Amino acid sequence: MAFGWIDEQAELRRRAGLVRTLRPRPADSPLLDLASNDYLGLARHPEVVEGAASAARTWGGGATGSRLVTGTTALHTELERELADFCGFEAALVFSSGYAANLAAVTALAPHGSLIVSDAGNHASLIDGCRLARGTTQVVAHADADGVRKALRTHDGPAVAVSDTVFSVDGDAAPLTELATACREHGAGLVVDDAHGLGVLGDGGRGAPHAAGLAGADDVVVTITLSKSLGSQGGAVLGPARVIAHLVNAARTFIFDTGLAPAASGAALAALRLLRREPALAARARAVARELHARLTAAGLEAVRPDAAVVSVRAPSPEGAVRWAADCRTAGLAVGCFRPPSVPDGISRLRLTARADLSEDQIERAVGVIGETRP
Repeated sequence: MAFGWIDEQAELRRRAGLVRTLRPRPADSPLLDLASNDYLGLARHPEVVEGAASAARTWGGGATGSRLVTGTTALHTELERELADFCGFEAALVFSSGYAANLAAVTALAPHGSLIVSDAGNHASLIDGCRLARGTTQVVAHADADGVRKALRTHDGPAVAVSDTVFSVDGDAAPLTELATACREHGAGLVVDDAHGLGVLGDGGRGAPHAAGLAGADDVVVTITLSKSLGSQGGAVLGPARVIAHLVNAARTFIFDTGLAPAASGAALAALRLLRREPALAARARAVARELHARLTAAGLEAVRPDAAVVSVRAPSPEGAVRWAADCRTAGLAVGCFRPPSVPDGISRLRLTARADLSEDQIERAVGVIGETRP
């Protein structure tokens, strides 16, 4: 029978407690949201919503084609210019998603004969970029700059190290300065995904590379998403102008994909301008994360100290994590639930988002629910 193996896989997932299901949320959900990546609480901000609506009224519902045909509007170029300026890079290129941006950066910058050194904790989009690239990939231990250095020593030719800046599972930060040093010792490039750093780290939320003094470097390329701190949709690659020009000509997820919808571009641009005007939002998101961590650990829970806005709480098992998250939901709190195979270390977790717009009462309520429902 065609696709008969799917039933076997479904049964294995059921037995392991790893079945995933879609749960549509209503527009007016009563749940306190600590599950999304809306770090600055801008997804529903009136200025961001109006930015999306205004762009749709002006440009229509879709980009109408790939960026190289009809899919590039004046709005796209305006967004790219302001993203590059805000983050401190020479140029930017907007994609339909952060996933597409990562695939583009890794595949286009790791041609045949090159070496890619990839952190073991990298996001799936970076891992898939490594798989699709023509270069050879060597995986090194998590956040191990010396491991990157040793891997680069084994290769004589073009090379690039690839890493998240803030890892999405535990919210820990990569040693960016050390990684850049290791790469420069061997003439390698550094590609980092700042999806969880933009809007949270750096001066006014300019991101982890900016905070590490790497913004604008000619050997550093940064990918970002517009769907987290900026509350919209899409992604971008930031870097030297010659790298961006290369992506326009070589990145398949740019050349063959429809451009980002005008509404998403307009929303992201509005959010970026709001962040420029209210730089304290970034510091508030970090402060909320530290407060959540302090209260959770004081309550006897095993939580990982956050480097940005992600707070991870260890669960006893995949089944226990699922049950814990479900009990939180029943109590009015939405939290993330990470378990194998999404986590490479096999440890299941609740994943909490520290949003800049959370009040002290909401923080207290969230910690109370998590403590009361613990397995």
